[in-house]
Amino acid sequence: MRRIVIMGATSGLGRRVAERLARKGWLVGAAGRNKEALEELKKEYPDNIFTAVIDVTKPGSCRGLSMLINHLGGMDIYFHVSGIGYENFSLELDQELATLETNVVGFARMTATAYRYFRDSGRKGQIAAITSVAGTNGIGRLASYSSSKRFQQTYLRALNQLATIDGAHVAFTDIRPGWVRTPLLNPSENYPMTMEMPYAVPRIMKALLTRRRVAVIDWRWNILVGLWRLIPNCLWVKIPLPISTPASTGQTKVNEIEEKIDEPA
Repeated sequence: MRRIVIMGATSGLGRRVAERLARKGWLVGAAGRNKEALEELKKEYPDNIFTAVIDVTKPGSCRGLSMLINHLGGMDIYFHVSGIGYENFSLELDQELATLETNVVGFARMTATAYRYFRDSGRKGQIAAITSVAGTNGIGRLASYSSSKRFQQTYLRALNQLATIDGAHVAFTDIRPGWVRTPLLNPSENYPMTMEMPYAVPRIMKALLTRRRVAVIDWRWNILVGLWRLIPNCLWVKIPLPISTPASTGQTKVNEIEEKIDEPA
């Protein structure tokens, strides 16, 4: 029986993947900050899901992850889904720092712990993460978010090289979706090429289970980010890149754009 730990399984993409794998007979370690959502998930799949309340921004989260792995009886895949982000036009410092604390510090804390587990145990495994197409280049309206996603992509590449140096049998999967219509996308905004959950989740799972090194979800976004890479920096910084447009009248609020680890669906 295969075992996976999903960090950020309380809502959105993480929860959908946890549910699908539990139905397939996997043992799933579901983690996040929302205790109620985790309890609900456990109630739905009592035989296949083990839960742990873990806040990736806290140093004690390393111990929490290790305890969840032990409770699960081991781990074949570590899947990092948790993350936050804001359209932060005014660069409000609390939002910038919160994004970096979760998406950079928390990400490194958890993936490094997962890597040490595989390396020190000698067990073959996989470390996968949901990053984002936003990590392709710096996006002014998403400065900390796009930068944090670039960090995640580079960190996975670095760990991949480290695994070669260490002789660790760890595969790495970097899944880079475009906009996915989760409950955490602002419903008053239209995001370009938005994907619905029933469309995006099977493609994400395929990339995860086939151990793709890098997977852009979907083909339209793959073409777009390929074009982004061709734009020289001197031109990129002059492009007022649109992220979203209001779908209805009224004041546009700063919105969270990916799965937040402590919010219910």
